[in-house]
Amino acid sequence: MRTRFIAVGAALLALLTSVLAMTQSAQAATGLHVSGTKILEANGNQFIMRGTSHAHTWFPSQTSSFANIKSLGANTVRVVLSGGRWTANAASDVANVIALCKQNRLICVLENHDTTGYGEQSGAYTLDQAVDYWVGLKSVLTGQENYVVINIGNEPYGNNSPSAWTSATKSAIGRMRAAGFQHLLMVDAPNWGQDWQFVMRDNAASVFDSDPQKNTVFSIHMYGVFDTAAEVTGYLQAFQTAGLPLVIGEFGNMHSDGDPDEDTIMSQAQSRGVGYLGWSWSGNGGGVEYLDQVTNFNVSQLTSWGQRLFNGANGVKSTAKEATIYSGQPPVSPSPSPSASPSPSASPSASPSRSPSPSPSPGGAKGCAATYTVTNQWGGGFQGEVTVKAGSSAVSGWTVTWTYANGQAITQVWNATVTSNGSSITARNVSYNGGLGAGASTSFGFLGSWNGANGVPAVSCAAS
Repeated sequence: MRTRFIAVGAALLALLTSVLAMTQSAQAATGLHVSGTKILEANGNQFIMRGTSHAHTWFPSQTSSFANIKSLGANTVRVVLSGGRWTANAASDVANVIALCKQNRLICVLENHDTTGYGEQSGAYTLDQAVDYWVGLKSVLTGQENYVVINIGNEPYGNNSPSAWTSATKSAIGRMRAAGFQHLLMVDAPNWGQDWQFVMRDNAASVFDSDPQKNTVFSIHMYGVFDTAAEVTGYLQAFQTAGLPLVIGEFGNMHSDGDPDEDTIMSQAQSRGVGYLGWSWSGNGGGVEYLDQVTNFNVSQLTSWGQRLFNGANGVKSTAKEATIYSGQPPVSPSPSPSASPSPSASPSASPSRSPSPSPSPGGAKGCAATYTVTNQWGGGFQGEVTVKAGSSAVSGWTVTWTYANGQAITQVWNATVTSNGSSITARNVSYNGGLGAGASTSFGFLGSWNGANGVPAVSCAAS
């Protein structure tokens, strides 16, 4: 009888395993996900993070920062949130943050800052408490797997008992999956994110395997610990050798604990296809104000660090590629909320978008059409976007032209190469968005100046 029960039990177990496998397959993440050392979008295209962090939880009125970060070429913004260590960011506010990311065609890395320095800094939250916060936001996060990465907790251990990081991180990942989260998860290292005792490096494989979806990316913060090329390359190589995904979730060009080798950090990230996110947009205090990338949240006042990160060698502007989830999609307007109103003293007041100016409908072979839209406008400046759509045949490149009638001038551009000859503007595709299938679309954006009037010009499109 016992033998029979064992046989029946084995059959039932096999059936249950099969059912569970099918269930897990049906629930598998369909958005951003890990494949080996890479992060992929749902369509299989590799996505490499390039951007910065924005301290939203302390500066909730600075919502213009999302558009400004995008204007410098970023494809990702890491958004600082709090579940109660500071003023908590409620679900409505987080939903608005996600909408702002989508409006500005950015991938949104949402991070809970409450855990910073746990075990060493008074008031720091546990990773378990961070998970409680995410569970409370599940209603606004579900369905956003293509656009949102959940960074469970920022720098979740200081330098006291960092060995506890491994079990705490496994537990946090397990609770997130048990709660039904399908998102790409990001986990920060201990030792204030710098992992100088190599706890994350040496336990990353077991932490990754603890995720039933195998959809976790590791985040190293590079400051004074990474002040030589050997230290930078050695750490990145360890994860590459292990076949595990890694991003540089924070780094700077200076720090109180040493002088980071930002040149090697950026060049190695570029050569290895590793994402990086600088710290941070604006608003730093406590003696590290030099880490501000712009002064007083003003995109026109780049600091030396901001210039290096965005415009320097291997910088954001020259290496970032927009997530393909946004290809052919119009910007998503955020739902209005009190926290979404820009600070009158810090950012321009938005005016309603002007009516788009389309070119003629795309024709047959090698045809294309373009639509020009003013998406935002303020005194003396504006943000615009042009959407390019292929005709009934695929194209390998496109050129959009227009002439301004009111003295407008383009000051910054992303996702296109723009030249001007007086009032005549020519915009050409860049390497990654020239090839479009029949009927497919892409877009590029820009900042401009105007004086007196900002009429919408007629545009024309030619394809090759």
